[in-house]
Amino acid sequence: MCGIVGYIGHRRALPLLLNGLKRLEYRGYDSAGIAIPHEGKLHIVKRAGTVAQLEALLSLTDFPATIGIGHTRWATHGEPIDRNAHPHVDSSGRIAIVHNGIIENYATLKAKLQQDGYTFHSDTDTEVLAVFIGALYEQYGNLELAVRTALSEVQGTFGLVVLSADHPDLLIAARRGSPIVIGIGENEYIVASDATAIVEYTRSVFYLTDDEMAILTRSGCRTKTIDDVPTSAQLLELEFDLERIEKGGFPHFMLKEIYEQPQTFRDAHRGRLLVQEGNVKLGGLRSVEKQLRQARRLILTGCGTSWHAALVGEYWIEELARIPVEVEYASELRYRNPVLYPDDIVIAISQSGETADTLAAVREAKLRGATVLGIVNVVGSSIARETHAGVYIHAGPEIGVASTKAFTSQLAVLMLLALYLGRMRHLSATQAQEIAAEMLRIPEKIRSILERSELIRDIACQYAHAQHFLYLGRGVNFPVALEGALKMKEISYIHAEGYPAAEMKHGPIALIDENMPVVVIVPRDELYEKVLSNVEEIRARRGKVIAIATEGDTEIEALANHVIPIPETLPLLTPILTVIPLQLLAYHAAVERGCNVDMPRNLAKSVTVE
Repeated sequence: MCGIVGYIGHRRALPLLLNGLKRLEYRGYDSAGIAIPHEGKLHIVKRAGTVAQLEALLSLTDFPATIGIGHTRWATHGEPIDRNAHPHVDSSGRIAIVHNGIIENYATLKAKLQQDGYTFHSDTDTEVLAVFIGALYEQYGNLELAVRTALSEVQGTFGLVVLSADHPDLLIAARRGSPIVIGIGENEYIVASDATAIVEYTRSVFYLTDDEMAILTRSGCRTKTIDDVPTSAQLLELEFDLERIEKGGFPHFMLKEIYEQPQTFRDAHRGRLLVQEGNVKLGGLRSVEKQLRQARRLILTGCGTSWHAALVGEYWIEELARIPVEVEYASELRYRNPVLYPDDIVIAISQSGETADTLAAVREAKLRGATVLGIVNVVGSSIARETHAGVYIHAGPEIGVASTKAFTSQLAVLMLLALYLGRMRHLSATQAQEIAAEMLRIPEKIRSILERSELIRDIACQYAHAQHFLYLGRGVNFPVALEGALKMKEISYIHAEGYPAAEMKHGPIALIDENMPVVVIVPRDELYEKVLSNVEEIRARRGKVIAIATEGDTEIEALANHVIPIPETLPLLTPILTVIPLQLLAYHAAVERGCNVDMPRNLAKSVTVE
């Protein structure tokens, strides 16, 4: 959510800021702006709309400055209009800030500042912080001290960068709960909320931790806590390059990422899956192996697509390792009074590693004494740093807001975890070898489904203007029904719901008529006959059946209006294959409806506020 770019160095700042903001568009936003010092003043240009529209406003402008800040905003406080766009300035107009997060006590601060004679021109919490910093600067005459003092008094979350016309050789960045990464070049620094804005210029970065700030000049960088205690930065090397955040000839990032799944699934288990031994090597869990052996229960938690992955993981871990598993929405876990024991393992799943609710659930579980693990994509992210141990999914940057390749990579890691835990207990080497060998074959089977994209597109176009979709699955494919419905909602704006197929008779069947497309996941497994009965019930009410079924299944071909075949695989592994057609179905429906596939309305890639 939102995007921050800041620069100080030897290049012209404006082109770099605009380029960085374009790289961050995928995160979701509704306005954009920049602040650059010029001839002793700060020049602020901002507007509701796109980065391209902002760039058009700046097309006749020549700012030679080599320092500046930029922002893409996703509205929280105040509607998306020009005056609410970032950057915001203090009362003098000489201090500007860009900010991600929410200042929870902004109303109290604003009232006090108004009593002191300060006025406000926006509806945002961020402007209150800017004016507060400016007031403290008037008092102290020291920008760093003003920022530190202000941040020690605010409540809530922030990732921010401060720029002052009085200090054209200084940027100050800080974070609490909202990510800030700083790229280190030769006599230059790039500050961003996401490494995709940095990788074009340098791959050497460090992440600020909570309540840490960085004071950046052209000659160097200092880091310290908001309480003025010096800290030392841990340098990291970004694991991806520019090519991986380009479309590569695809019309949309989402389609590119769907087609990357044969490779990303392989990358997720590469070097970890020991087929001959029937075992798994997960180096990131070595430090907690004893706790995993003694665990009496696992609690998997996440949001959205990651929660669906956790549901699949529940089936797998209970089946292969015989450990009780619970799955919790992170947004609920953090506010309940959960019963957690010292021998419980909490596993947080998040693509970005910055999801606010999931991060809060991690902290709550640690506070209660549980061992907490992370399954994340982004190296150096907050969840990766704050959990006791974990496993990276190695999916590479995912730009499309609707998650696709991260989901199947999460599934790959969850299956590795299920095998790892199973082999600690009762799972035989022979059983593990069978599953491991089939996992090696999965990428080619994904590829064969992708070759049917035109068939799926034709089906999607027939139903792209339906009002509602129903998705049904049973057993390990019930979470896939939820995920398929989520994808359709996210990017096509068609109302869609996922249900366990057996629950259809307990309400959803009332919706079925000749206008209702029903997607049924019906691979040949132990529940096949049960799901066929559900298909008969849909047909009896003239519903339109789109079946995701095993290749060569003539029974379902006789019953369904459309069949999208998937290769045969082990029943436990079918979710990895059945989700691929559902991703494509949603994608093609959204394209047919003229929707913005990569940046669907009202959504953000990384939800860093509640």
